[in-house]
Amino acid sequence: MSLLQSIILGIVQGLTEFLPVSSTAHLRVVPALLGWSDPGAAFTAVIQLGTVGAVLVYFAGDLKRLTVAFIQGIIQKKPFGTVESRLAWFVGLGTIPIGILGLLLKKRIETDFRSLIVISCALIVLGIVLWVVERTASHARTLDQLTLKDAMLIGLGQSLALIPGSSRSGTTITASLLLGLKREDAARYSFLLAIPATTLAGLLELKHLLKEGLQTDFTPVAVSTAVSFVVGLFAIWGLLKFVKTRSMVPFALYRIVLGALLLSLVFAGVLQP
Repeated sequence: MSLLQSIILGIVQGLTEFLPVSSTAHLRVVPALLGWSDPGAAFTAVIQLGTVGAVLVYFAGDLKRLTVAFIQGIIQKKPFGTVESRLAWFVGLGTIPIGILGLLLKKRIETDFRSLIVISCALIVLGIVLWVVERTASHARTLDQLTLKDAMLIGLGQSLALIPGSSRSGTTITASLLLGLKREDAARYSFLLAIPATTLAGLLELKHLLKEGLQTDFTPVAVSTAVSFVVGLFAIWGLLKFVKTRSMVPFALYRIVLGALLLSLVFAGVLQP
């Protein structure tokens, strides 16, 4: 992988990780359209550590408050005693579904699931679902009204992101909107929920790469990760600003159009599935 390819893939990861359009799909699609080889599921998982870093920096204040509240809740034997302590528990518990399914489906994720046909269908189906939910949701609840049941349902929604094209942020935001959360609160919770899952997946794949030792050139991974961190910071800021006054419909339309275009190119023989 060249330096230019690493930079472009880092930009793609940074831009699409937090938008409900699927970063994994774009990291599979962009190389296919440009005639590059598929960077692979391991590369995708590792460079997500860059966007995890962006979340950690952007929400440093929130994370500090959640951590302190979590510890105080345990000490005081009131784990759900405050909004912050509840959110900390909800993020942890909501990560369990994708963690279990991710380990069980690891081989499928790295092979069969990366088919452009699977990605295209996921883009279209979840795009339609997001559109319908956006149009029918109440957009009335806030994060301090989130319940354990809500958190587990959103966590189950996040597990759908194991299918490339679904989008981790897309599934969690859609599930949150379906449960009545305001757009900004849905996006904020999606960012927080991303931290455990993407960190663990990235570290697991990084461990495998490190085992390769001298046979692996880490420069492309390092460059893409660094670029995705910087671009991710702007993407978080941009999405939070966008959802304050606008709906998710443009993202839903983009998903549907992109999915339909990819299916057309695959069936026309322009792209290999």
